[in-house]
Amino acid sequence: MPKKPLALLVALALTGAPAIAQEPVPAKVGACVSTAVKEVSFRLDGVPDSGSAIEYTDGIYQVSYDTVPEMAASRAGDKIKLCLLSVPSGCPKGDDRGKNYRATNLRTGKSWEAMDSEHMCGGA
Repeated sequence: MPKKPLALLVALALTGAPAIAQEPVPAKVGACVSTAVKEVSFRLDGVPDSGSAIEYTDGIYQVSYDTVPEMAASRAGDKIKLCLLSVPSGCPKGDDRGKNYRATNLRTGKSWEAMDSEHMCGGA
């Protein structure tokens, strides 16, 4: 085996770099990606009835002031089809909050819509 590829593999292993790249997050309205549930929680950490929150392995987060039963029924590791529904316009530079996503849990077959933040861009 040539030394350069082996050295590269060793360097990746030592740096903790992922061996397989994640699928990118959806960038255009209507685009969908495959991801998985990292964690299901409440909107306010440890406060039941404060709403629903879910984080995906690609870093996208959805949150709702309402309890979303379909979201709450998800489990870590569940495969998700995640589609970008809308992106706000006229946002201050660097404030990209307010993207709306539709998620479908492939284990339960249930879907929900929620934003990536509690507030729209320019808000609180």
